[in-house]
Order: sequence, then structure tokens, then C-alpha cells
Amino acid sequence: MELQIEKMVYGGDGLARLAADERGPGKTVFLPFVIAGERVDATLIQNRSGFARARLNTVLAASSERVEPGCPHFGRCGGCQYQHINYPAQLVFKAEILRETLRRTAKLELDRDIQPHSSEPWHYRNRTRMRVQHAPKFAVGYFRANSHDLLPVERCPISSALINRAIAAVWELGRAERIPPLVHGFQFFANHEDSELFVEVYVRPQTSSRETGKVAEVLNASIPQTKGVAVFTTSAIEDESRQFAPLTSTHNFSPLTSIHNEEATVVGQGHLTYQAARHEYRVSAGSFFQTNRFLVDELVEVATAQISGRSALDLYAGVGLFTVHLAAKFEKVVAVEGSPHAVADLRHNAPSNVTAIHASTDAFLETQAAQYQADFVLLDPPRAGLGERVTAALCRTAAQGVTLVSCDPATLSRDLRTLLESGFRVEQAHLFDLFPQTAHMETVLRLVR
Repeated sequence: MELQIEKMVYGGDGLARLAADERGPGKTVFLPFVIAGERVDATLIQNRSGFARARLNTVLAASSERVEPGCPHFGRCGGCQYQHINYPAQLVFKAEILRETLRRTAKLELDRDIQPHSSEPWHYRNRTRMRVQHAPKFAVGYFRANSHDLLPVERCPISSALINRAIAAVWELGRAERIPPLVHGFQFFANHEDSELFVEVYVRPQTSSRETGKVAEVLNASIPQTKGVAVFTTSAIEDESRQFAPLTSTHNFSPLTSIHNEEATVVGQGHLTYQAARHEYRVSAGSFFQTNRFLVDELVEVATAQISGRSALDLYAGVGLFTVHLAAKFEKVVAVEGSPHAVADLRHNAPSNVTAIHASTDAFLETQAAQYQADFVLLDPPRAGLGERVTAALCRTAAQGVTLVSCDPATLSRDLRTLLESGFRVEQAHLFDLFPQTAHMETVLRLVR
């Protein structure tokens, strides 16, 4: 069937409509790898009461924004959705999607432009997770789109050059049968200069300490520029539940969360030093750090610009990326983080006027926040957003200013609606393209009462 693509929607799909009939307007159809304005031939693959899904067969009338994808795996790999769109157009579509999502869910009609912040479109990732299979033969890769099936990948063009060298080294070790079957995943983390690497290895439960130590030693010796290797014991089910593919922005997740604070086996150095926005940060195994190595400085500068005062809260603080800059602008900063590894790094990285608290954000806001009487609050929550408890508690604070950093426009809009109803308004709106070639986006909103 022929379809006319009306617009792009969050998640990477284009939206079209089936022909209207006597029963009413045509049903909405979603399909990937298309561009707004294109006319395509497609096949329905799912037909539900409220919408349908289709598979692209042929582009009949192509958009001028269509380009040749930069990766041979595009269309099969679950990591990227936009490689068929030229980079400037990707930014335009993301801004339109963000504005529409805010309008539809938050009931917010922005009276100002969304300020875009572009990235280098390739080799931007400083952190990449990959899955391992051992049968019928060894392979390293990502999940195929919409599945948990492995797609073997030997080169990832959105990952840094050093990470790609590490991927090649793991393939070589695997083909030489030096990666034992107990290993089912890797995560590579490169520093700001792409000159040093930290590797996390995920092994199956009941793996002995002798076996984990041997795996760590082999990797530490075989991958150039590796400063350290940490081995975590996790199950494959746990890995699947946290999107074990090219990592998007699952903020503040520690592998230890689901394994009862079990310590990792570490060979070499247990952390990397990452320079960002004129400061050095210790980032240990299990700690989160922003993934785009080209935009992290600008993200910090914008999120902490034009603010100062007596007291500030940094919630979901991680290793202190924003905390350190808030400390230079406020007399007192309270930074709250739930991950035991990240809070240890936070205490190491933060200056003396920062109080680092190991707690969940909702528990802190409900039991401790009132005593600090913060002038300003910065929040960088995980993809699930703030949620009802945190949003309600935030509204009860006396803070006159809030910076909300979000990696999901849907959960951002849900939370924002409550904040707007309580008396906040949006003063600035920024779109950071931390994830070029994908449908993901980072939003920074400055709110004032």
C-alpha cells in the first residue's frame, strides 16, 4: 500500500494514515526508516483497534533530507533510528517532536524557541555496552531492532575510536577462544581524550572468583590503553531488563543495584579520571557519566548558567558532574545520589561546601529537604523521570528556580505538567543532541516560580 508520511514521532517512527472510509478518518500507521513528507510503499504488519504498524518496502518519493546510512547494520541494529536522515534535519525533527510532546502531554505551548545544541554526529560515544554469544560461534554485538536476538557487530561508528579498537580486540580474543562462556557482556568507557579505557565485564552467577580474576587479567593485558577491568556477576535477564545494547541514558544505574551490593572483581585501576567543563572527575566501575564526549562541557555550562545563591540541591547527582559547578555558585550545596558507587565518587569529586547524601531522591525530599531551604534545585533523573512522589515533593520546596535535565520527553512532559500547575513557568528550553543518529534526546529546562 502507498502511504504519505505526515510527521516524525518520538521513538524514530514516521506517522501516516490509512485512507478514510465510512467509519471515519483513517487509522494512524507507524513505520520506521521514513522521513516526513515522503511517499512510500509499505506492508501492514500489525493492525490494532487504535493504530497500525507497517514495514517499509520502497521509498516512492524521497525527501531531500534522505542520505545513505553510515553503518552497514542500520535498519537491523536496535541502536540507531535516524542514520537515513541528514544531521541538520535530525535536529529539526527532534525539536518538533519535543515541542509537540510538551504541547500534548504537559499542555505547554512554548512561547520561546527551543535552543538546539548540536554534536559531532559520529564517534561521539564514550561508553558502549555490548552483548556476547558463544554458540553456535563467538560473537559480540547489539540487540537486533525490537528483539533480544544478537546482531554481530565488529565496528560501531557512533562509538569512539578507542572503543572500536577495544571491540576489535574482544573479537580477536573470542576467535582465539580466550573469552570463556561465562562472559555474556562488556561495557567500554573511554576518557575525555579517548586515550584511556575502563572495561566492565558481566559474567554469569556462580562464577568463581578465580575465573572472574582470570577474565579480568586477560582483558587488561590484551586491550591497549586499558587502565582497569571490573567483573560484575549478573544474570542475562538482569542485563536484558536494562537495555543491554548501545547505552542510551539510563542515568544513575549501578550494576550493583540488582545484585545486593556485591563487589566487583577489579584488575588494575578501579576508575577513570574524566575531564569535563574545567574539572576532573573520578568515575568508578558501576558509576554513570554522560555519554556524549563532545557535548558534556556545554551541557554543564548551560544547566548551571546564570544562577547563584545561598543553598542549592543537586538531585540524582551521580559522580557530581553538575555538583562541582553548583558549588562555585552557591554557599552550600546538598547532592543526593542513590548508587553506592556513584556516591563514593561524588564525595571524592565534590569540594568542601558540598554535603553528599546517599539516599533516594524521593526519600530525601520527603524527609530532609525542608531543613536546607534551597534557593535552587537541579535534577537529572533517569529515563523514568521524576514520578508523582518526587514531583509533588519538589512543588512543596521553597526553591524559586529549578533546572530539569531529562533524557525522555514523554516522562519530562508528564512531570512538567504538575510543576506548571503548581506555579512554575519555563524560562529557557534547550535541546541537547547527546545521541545523534538515534531518536533519543536530552532536554534542559530552566523553570522559575
